[in-house]
Amino acid sequence: MIVAKDWKDYEILDMANGEKLERWKDVILARPDPQIIWKEKTFPEKWKKTNARYHRSSTGGGSWQYEKKMPESWKIQYKNLTFQIKPMGFKHTGLFPEQAVNWDWMMDKITKANRPIRVLNLFAYTGGATVACLAAGASVCHVDSSKGMVTWAKENVAASGLADKPVRYIIDDVNKFVNREIRRGNQYDAIIMDPPSYGRGTNGEVWKFEENIDDLVNLCTKVLSDDPLFFLINSYTTGISSTVLADILQMAISKKGTVTAGEIGLPMTGSSLVLPCGIFGRWEK
Repeated sequence: MIVAKDWKDYEILDMANGEKLERWKDVILARPDPQIIWKEKTFPEKWKKTNARYHRSSTGGGSWQYEKKMPESWKIQYKNLTFQIKPMGFKHTGLFPEQAVNWDWMMDKITKANRPIRVLNLFAYTGGATVACLAAGASVCHVDSSKGMVTWAKENVAASGLADKPVRYIIDDVNKFVNREIRRGNQYDAIIMDPPSYGRGTNGEVWKFEENIDDLVNLCTKVLSDDPLFFLINSYTTGISSTVLADILQMAISKKGTVTAGEIGLPMTGSSLVLPCGIFGRWEK
């Protein structure tokens, strides 16, 4: 497991009873997490400082319970990257801090390439990877089917002082967009994708991870340049092993390179505990 341990504006303060207690700069949130199946709190006193707690509904979804005054939105930093944080309707905040391990990896690959790198970021959400790649000097094509998430990504890019960098924002279904890029003859040196377990595109297209991921990866190989740098798949889909992602990349990419896979996680402050937060598969030159 690769652990995102270089944060200063974010930390897990405690974990128990299906919840994680997190500090997002000056705001403390309690959010549900299915991996936390133990009951005993390590630091009970810390839970008294909670600004807001997300409660799941038995009928689906849920809502925030605000316990102390807090801003509607605020900024946090990871190294030289800045992100806008906002509590959302379905427990999320607009950022997955464990992805910092992938940001570091991508930035290192792009910087060391010492040549112009074109990045295609699919299911790009609020643009964590987009911001990281732009900061490292790459040009980025940011694709997501949600207009609201693309707007948020633009805010993150601007907050990081990167608004003048070469980035293209696309609101579209990823399969349709990649097929258009194939017809246009456009190519990319690096591809990132963070597909949901289940989702719908701009015109109601249904996405199911287990049924569609292999086809999408194979489709994306058709827009890889002749000298590709990396291909990264992230997943939070329950029941899928990281080895599956490695196998898909191994079969799909014919060019010489190294394939690795594993878990990513977040440490808990003052403890040896680590929260597993997802899996990755990487092909790299």
